[in-house]
Amino acid sequence: MKNEVQSIISNLERVLTGQPWYGEAVMPMLRKIHPAVVYINPKNSHAAIEILYHIITWAEFTLSRLQNKQDYDLKTAEEIDWRMIDPKIHTWEKGLNEFEQIHKQIVAELQTKDDSFLKEMVDYREYNFRFLLNGLIQHNIYHLGQIAYLKNLLGE
Repeated sequence: MKNEVQSIISNLERVLTGQPWYGEAVMPMLRKIHPAVVYINPKNSHAAIEILYHIITWAEFTLSRLQNKQDYDLKTAEEIDWRMIDPKIHTWEKGLNEFEQIHKQIVAELQTKDDSFLKEMVDYREYNFRFLLNGLIQHNIYHLGQIAYLKNLLGE
């Protein structure tokens, strides 16, 4: 059976590009932000670009766990989490495209799984894939709220 996996896929896609219950989906909202303001770092806060690359890190970690890649482990994710942002390398458009592509890969990977897989434990963690995938969705929503607040704060 794939009922629960399909539900997770639906929730992930709804949050990213669909019609989530809470309001605007992640990608449409992020694409409305002018790239010039994403590097502004309000006092005691991360800049939007830093938050974007942070959520990319954990989406990459999730994808690597789904694919059982040993070269992208927890240590690798932690080393680049909240990385130093170089505007020449870490552009808003590049980050948005990377974020979107990683999530498409996650969905494609999930399409190959059935519900029993959700009970399997995640490498480097003390929880299963059900918890990881639902956590990824929650993580995206949480940080979307932060970016939306920054967007409003900066007059975007």
